[in-house]
Amino acid sequence: MSSVRVRFAPSPTGFFHIGSARTALFNWLYARHTGGTFVLRIEDTDAARNSEAFLDVIYESMKWLGLTWDEGPGVGGAFGPYRQSERGAVYQEYLEKLKAAGRTYEKDGAIWFRLEGERYETYDEHRQKTVTKVKNAPMVIDDAIRGRVERLEDEDFVIVRSDGHPVFHFVNVVDDIAMRITHVIRGEDHLSNSSKHVALFQAFGVTPPQFAHIPLILKQNGPGKMSKRDQGALIEEYQTRGYLPEAVVNYISLLGWNPGGDIEKMPVADIVAKFDLPRVNQSNARFDDKKMAHMNMLYLLALPPEHFIAAARAYFAKHEVFAKTGLTTEPPATYVDEVFLLSQPKIKGLEELPAYTAYFWNDTYPTDDKAKAKALGKGDPKARLSEILGALPGLDLTSDASVEAGLKALAESKGLGFGDYQAVARVAVTGLSAGPSITAIFRVLGRERVAARLARFGQAV
Repeated sequence: MSSVRVRFAPSPTGFFHIGSARTALFNWLYARHTGGTFVLRIEDTDAARNSEAFLDVIYESMKWLGLTWDEGPGVGGAFGPYRQSERGAVYQEYLEKLKAAGRTYEKDGAIWFRLEGERYETYDEHRQKTVTKVKNAPMVIDDAIRGRVERLEDEDFVIVRSDGHPVFHFVNVVDDIAMRITHVIRGEDHLSNSSKHVALFQAFGVTPPQFAHIPLILKQNGPGKMSKRDQGALIEEYQTRGYLPEAVVNYISLLGWNPGGDIEKMPVADIVAKFDLPRVNQSNARFDDKKMAHMNMLYLLALPPEHFIAAARAYFAKHEVFAKTGLTTEPPATYVDEVFLLSQPKIKGLEELPAYTAYFWNDTYPTDDKAKAKALGKGDPKARLSEILGALPGLDLTSDASVEAGLKALAESKGLGFGDYQAVARVAVTGLSAGPSITAIFRVLGRERVAARLARFGQAV
């Protein structure tokens, strides 16, 4: 195992945002690429905003995405505890070090960090008051993604609030030191904090970790960073909609990272092998839910049959689809599996599956008016329905090819084409104008159900 140690440090104050997931993923990928250690650390010092329910969401979402951690809650490790709310003694120990070095003072009930340098007073127009500044040179940060970055930190800042709670900057640095973090991979919005953090690292006599500030994820419509309120922003949404986690991981890995070449769909092992910080972009990435949906469709299409069936069954169970269709008992397993496999090449996501397959579960289903009008407007649809009904007892329904051969023979005997029968037959047995092949529908529904539906539709036209 290499010496690389990275961390993901979320706060349990809301649902799991796609930006947080991308930060966790980039840290996890870098740890796996380098053979290092991925640490999960929970920043839960804000008791008023934290929630155990949101913490559970973080755990479950990360597990769903496959982002297992090497150290952290539920796993343990040599540098725990891994929840900041349980690390008070550690923070007190490090605070005493700063006090002993003369780098703190109290003002307004809070504890402030004292910057090094000559002090002078100046009037701040923005705040409309006189403030104390510190003369010092800009801090130079060698960022693995953004290159040389200069940040000026010229004012002392609070590290422990008047209520006794340490602030983010202090605990963040202390934990990175205590947990021996070597690389801090985080969002570009934290770049402005870097000068404070470097000052604290230096005050403790510790070389700062390698910083790597990844680009922001922009909302797909309009300017600005994607927020938790934007469409497609929450990982839970993709779980609910039946997305495949490997598709979500693949898509968000490409938000700000360029693997090289034109290939986008990659198994996670390939992403791990290719991932490195120099290939992370400096420019911000724009989220696109259509591209995410397309990636999910590619993964669904590529699933082995048994895996697609398992995913479809899990989705139906989670959303109680059969119960909502009015069925008191589920259809036979072999029948359900056949219906799902017919749907695999046609649907873009599992969320489409209930509507796409509805006519397979119930013999009462709506008929699309446009589809009906189009089918009835061509030739003599009533005669075609009657002819199919007459030929149905002699059709071989053991395979799609057999059904197709039988219907083509019927069409040829009447001097017509296969298409003259297909449209009206489809509307009759499904109520729709599109879906799986009519031959497959006949085979799966079976002779009796097809005959009943053809007869019922024929009587209504």
